[in-house]
Amino acid sequence: MAGERKQQILQSLAKMLEAPKREKITTAALAAKLEVSEAALYRHFANKAQMFEGLISFIEETIFGLINKISSEESEGLRQVHRTITMLLLFAEKNPGMTRVLIGDALVNEDEKLQLRINQLYDRIEVTLKQSLRIAEAQTGKPGNAEAQANMIICYVIGRWQQYAKSGFKRKPTEFVVQQLSNLL
Repeated sequence: MAGERKQQILQSLAKMLEAPKREKITTAALAAKLEVSEAALYRHFANKAQMFEGLISFIEETIFGLINKISSEESEGLRQVHRTITMLLLFAEKNPGMTRVLIGDALVNEDEKLQLRINQLYDRIEVTLKQSLRIAEAQTGKPGNAEAQANMIICYVIGRWQQYAKSGFKRKPTEFVVQQLSNLL
């Protein structure tokens, strides 16, 4: 029961983050949405930062679970990169509230450790892309600069996430993805 309530709190927080207006989300507003007292929230989370940590954990588990699935299903390095980029953009499109966490927009007035954790997530994604690009280089025999290319790709993905969030979730991250991937890779 406690686990279900915790999940319900996180889902409500994510839903509130989907609002195009950039208002600070307070525990009072979250409690009101759930029709519980703020004290009820604090029975499950020590503070709001812990709630955001829960969302970040969900993001990490989902994204890296999917990246691992792609890596195990796809032996071709370039296909891994294509599928990973597409998955990252689709994840944001399907989870607008999480997109605001991914770009740090929802974390502006929160504990700075949360933004550091998002930065680490970017780094981990970039390392994964670099590994796939190195596989592609080995498979094609074409030397490249996997490090620079992986960095450019993560910048592209973050830019697409930013545009999606800043457009009030109107500009889909997957818009033009096929054409843009042919230019990126």
